[in-house]
Parts: sequence; C-alpha cells; structure tokens
Amino acid sequence: MSLSIRNQIPGTVTSVTAGEAMATVKVRLAGGQDITAAITTDAVKDLGFAEGTAVKALVKSTEVSLATGPVEGISIRNQLAGTVTDVATGGAMSSVKVSVEGGELTAAITKDAVEALGLATGSSVVALIKSTEISLATA
Repeated sequence: MSLSIRNQIPGTVTSVTAGEAMATVKVRLAGGQDITAAITTDAVKDLGFAEGTAVKALVKSTEVSLATGPVEGISIRNQLAGTVTDVATGGAMSSVKVSVEGGELTAAITKDAVEALGLATGSSVVALIKSTEISLATA
C-alpha cells in the first residue's frame, strides 16, 4: 500500500491505555524519544497493538508545527528536537525538512512562519505534534 504521508517514524509500543471509544498508545521511537498517539480502541484491537508491538508513527506534514525551542504551558506533549535540513518556500507555504534522532520529518507551514522564526538549514527546532494527529500502523 502506498501513502502520501511522508512522516513515518519506526518505534515500539510501550503501553496501551484503552477506554470505551479511544485509546492512548505510547511509543518509543527508534531515536529514543517517546510519543503518544490517541487512536480508537477499535484500531488498537484490529491492529493487535500491545506492549512490544513494532509500529510506524504516521504524521501528515500539515500537522507538524515548529518552534525554535521547547514550549511549556501547552497541551502538546509530543515535542521532538531536531535540526532543519532544508527549506523550500513558495508564494504562501513552505516545506521544512527536519532531522530528528532516528528519522526525518517534513512540516508544511506558512512562508510567514518560516520568516518570523528565522528558519534556515541548520536551525535548531522542536517539532510539535498533537497526540490526536498521530496515526499508527504496523511496522
């Protein structure tokens, strides 16, 4: 199966907390960072997710926000430190490639945001990803 989602980071499930409709699945990424995905309980059952299951974290580029450092006081717990490896800017939007330990992410953000944050190749950034924006697939 082919997907348009380029952000696919391998990891291993470390815990599953299931509720009636939704579940939180904690994943240790290949680079050692921990993330949490909020997915349906049905998906957990259908895909057989349990502690130790190899998975891929899938995140659409439009769901990756960037900051120039860790952000406190927000509900976004998935904050992955990285370095900008490429910036491609169009009339309104930019594609920013970020190297994180164990993988690479692409963020689709506005041209204005790139300029306001002063992003360029080599810039240190933190990728911010809400748990509800992370899907999981079997590895």
